[in-house]
Amino acid sequence: MGLLQVHIKHVELPSKINVFYRESGRSDAPVILLLHGFPSSSHQYRNLIPILASRYHVVAPDLPGFGFTTIPSTLTFKYTFDNLASTIIDFVDALSLSKFAIFIFDYGAPVGLRIALRRPEAVTAIVSQNGNAYVEGLGEFWDPIKHFWASDNSPQERQKLRAALLSYDATKWQYEEGTRDASSIAPESYTLDYALLQRPGNADVQLDLFRDYENNLKLYPKFQEYFRMSHVPVLAVWGKNDPIFIPPGAEAHKRDTPKAEVHLLDAGHFAAETETNEIGQLMLDFFKRHDI
Repeated sequence: MGLLQVHIKHVELPSKINVFYRESGRSDAPVILLLHGFPSSSHQYRNLIPILASRYHVVAPDLPGFGFTTIPSTLTFKYTFDNLASTIIDFVDALSLSKFAIFIFDYGAPVGLRIALRRPEAVTAIVSQNGNAYVEGLGEFWDPIKHFWASDNSPQERQKLRAALLSYDATKWQYEEGTRDASSIAPESYTLDYALLQRPGNADVQLDLFRDYENNLKLYPKFQEYFRMSHVPVLAVWGKNDPIFIPPGAEAHKRDTPKAEVHLLDAGHFAAETETNEIGQLMLDFFKRHDI
């Protein structure tokens, strides 16, 4: 049996935000919600979706400010992680998704875990692929961003961080650094990400989110309490060579979720891009063991 087709769709929310998403699998199957990270989009899951869709209804939206999700110019939208989470809650409501497992990566982690705090009854399981919820998981990559948090947010400070993190080389680096075999990375991945970062006004969107990321750290204790109290099944599949979210962030899950499964792969930040088959199989096995 061949891989199921991935459908490209849009849905307009009551807010008039038009969310682009990829969808595959039987509509009556259990749902997996894939939440992407910076600087990517649902495109990063193009190869993972068909693997999971053999058993599940898989949905992967583009977050506001990323990919092909669009916000009308008439809408005043403040780019914060609270608002990204609210948008995705509106999205799952628009699709009538009442229960779902979440795959959280990079920015998808603070978005998905906010959803879990607001809708704990909706989340059936969490798969974290370098999706951080512990201060131990922050690598040296964050040092200039921490400096930005402490700054006055002046145009000069914003330009300094823009030059460091929004360039083509920085985008490509996130895919290749720590990767076992760089030839396994399709160049259209980071090239598409960079092209979308260059849209008019998008640099300020990304800088606003970098600025707001500090508020995610303030929520870490609540995320950790959620893990302890909910007993939600947790699978941490981590690229152990990732310089952005380092392995202690995966291992810390054992503190709050003693039965969490932790797998450290020989991969970098975008492990799902390079270790797609292994991660897909780990997820299918994990979901089967937990009857999801």
